[in-house]
Amino acid sequence: MATRWGVCGAGKISHDWNVAMKTLPAEHHQVVAVAARSLERAEDFAKKHSIPKAYGSYEELAKDPNIDVVYLGVLHTQHLRVGLLFLNAGKNVLCEKPFAMNSGEVKQLIDAAGRNNVFLMEGIWSRCFPVQREVSRLLSEEEALGEVKVVKAYFGSPQLHIPRSVEKELGGGALLDIGVYCLQFVLMVFQGERPESIHATGHRLESGVDEVMIVVLKFSRNRIGLCMFSIGVPLPNDATISGTKGTIRIPSPMWCPSSLVVNGKETEYPLPEPCMAMNFTNSTGLRYEAEEVRQCLLKGLKESSRMPLADSALLTEIMDEARRQVGVVFNQDSQ
Repeated sequence: MATRWGVCGAGKISHDWNVAMKTLPAEHHQVVAVAARSLERAEDFAKKHSIPKAYGSYEELAKDPNIDVVYLGVLHTQHLRVGLLFLNAGKNVLCEKPFAMNSGEVKQLIDAAGRNNVFLMEGIWSRCFPVQREVSRLLSEEEALGEVKVVKAYFGSPQLHIPRSVEKELGGGALLDIGVYCLQFVLMVFQGERPESIHATGHRLESGVDEVMIVVLKFSRNRIGLCMFSIGVPLPNDATISGTKGTIRIPSPMWCPSSLVVNGKETEYPLPEPCMAMNFTNSTGLRYEAEEVRQCLLKGLKESSRMPLADSALLTEIMDEARRQVGVVFNQDSQ
């Protein structure tokens, strides 16, 4: 039986997500409804993507009894409000990254999922890519790398012309938009371990959000994670894991990779071709997180081992502390 998806939001990322879903077997995944802030917008989206039902409010989607799981593709400033709507309606939820605006909001979402006994996952799609799964396998085999000592991740994308990237009211800044990918990568390598210390520095725009940030995480046994991210300039956009016996490098784009270099030897992991134009890099790779959700639901799980809720909570705590050190404050922080 196919997993029946409802899509919340009719923006750019929801478009890419729907195109990615078309690369999966129809007998496994069906997008059966979409909701937007207006019925006209939802109907246009539904027509473009051949979705049977269109709703002009999120509440209508939450009440649809024929939905197994909701993909939450709205702006992250709305993740708490809209996420709680679906969780409290008894819906399983795949929530786009970042999970929410701060740790307090993330805790509310996780608590709601527990109270309602439903599945919840932050959409860190990177972790579901074949490349990342292979990295996890290699990390479990000490002969490949030895003891990992240093992890580095870079992501730079000029986005100062994009309102959602620079405006505080829209949850802008490099950290929440792209820095989250670098930090989650370090946490993945170190298996969700809490760092002993967090040191962050950066530069804020006049709007008050971060344009560039460097975060150094120190872990037990003198292991280091170094992350640099910017919405002002390009960066190498790769990631490196350095151990006592070898090195793994994930070439650009590290957040949605299609190749892997292990001790100098490169292996390609090609992605399916999209059936229509997409907004973001390698977006057909969103298929992997959708399939991860399906497999979890089939097994009756309430969270994914690829992106556990504890990892999401720790990731948000680290981002909160990095923001505190750089002086980035959102209105949600006082609520």
